[in-house]
Amino acid sequence: MRYSRPMPAYEISSPNNEQIKRLVDLRDRRGRDAERLFLVEGARLFSRAIAFGLEPVEVYYDPQRVDASSHSVAVSTSPKALERASYRSRSEGLIAVFKQMDLSLESLQLPDNPLILIGEGIEKPGNLGAMLRTADAVGAAAFVAVDSRIDPFNPNAVRASTGALFTVPLATADFASVDAWLKRSDIRLIAASPDAETDYWKADLTGPVAILVGSEADGLSAGATQAADLLVRIPMSGVVDSLNSSVAFAVLAFETLRQRSV
Repeated sequence: MRYSRPMPAYEISSPNNEQIKRLVDLRDRRGRDAERLFLVEGARLFSRAIAFGLEPVEVYYDPQRVDASSHSVAVSTSPKALERASYRSRSEGLIAVFKQMDLSLESLQLPDNPLILIGEGIEKPGNLGAMLRTADAVGAAAFVAVDSRIDPFNPNAVRASTGALFTVPLATADFASVDAWLKRSDIRLIAASPDAETDYWKADLTGPVAILVGSEADGLSAGATQAADLLVRIPMSGVVDSLNSSVAFAVLAFETLRQRSV
C-alpha cells in the first residue's frame, strides 16, 4: 500500500493573501522604491545574501522544497501562493525580502590603489548582472552604474548577478557627479571607444583607475568622452562592429587585473 506524504499546514495557503499581493507589488520598481525593499528568489541566492551579512526582513518558503525555518521571519507558504508571487513562470520554493542597500557614491569606502568599474547607460538587467559578476571576479573596489535605465534591484538583475549584488560595493549616479567624485579621489578615468587610437593592452591600467564602458546602443556619452583621461579601443577584425557591453567590460576589467598582478 502506498502512503502519500502529508501536506504541511501552511501559514499562508491562498494566492490572494495580502502578503502575497505585496510581494507581487515588490516585483515592480515603483513598489520597491516606495518601501526601499527588494526580492531575492531561490535558496541559492538567498544563502549567498545571508553569507554576506544581509538580514532578511521577510522569508516565504515551501517546507517541502526548502528549509528556512531557522529564520525567525520565515513563513511557510503554499506552492500556489509562491508561484503567484514569483516573477518567473515557476517558483523556486523561496522568496525573501531584503532592505535595499545605500547606492550613493558617498557610501563607497575605497582602499588604496582602487579599481573602479563603471557602466554607462546600461539598458538590460542581464548586462548589469553580468557586469557585477565581472566586478566581483576581478576584485573591484566598486561598481558604479551611470545614468542607468535599469534598477539594480530588478529581479532579473538580482538573479543575473548570481550574488555579486551582495558582494560588490555598488553606487548609481549621473555622470557629472561621478566625474567630480573621481577627480576628488584622484582616480584616472579610462573609457572604451571604437574611435580611440590606443589599443587597450597598450594603456597603463595600474594605479588608482576607473574603467568605463558605454551603452551598446549609443556608446559613450559626449560628457564621458570629453572627461576621460584616456580613450582605449578593443580592436575588431570581423564583420561586426561592436561587442555586447558586458563582454567589452570583462575584456577591459581582466586586462586591468592582469596588469595590476604583474
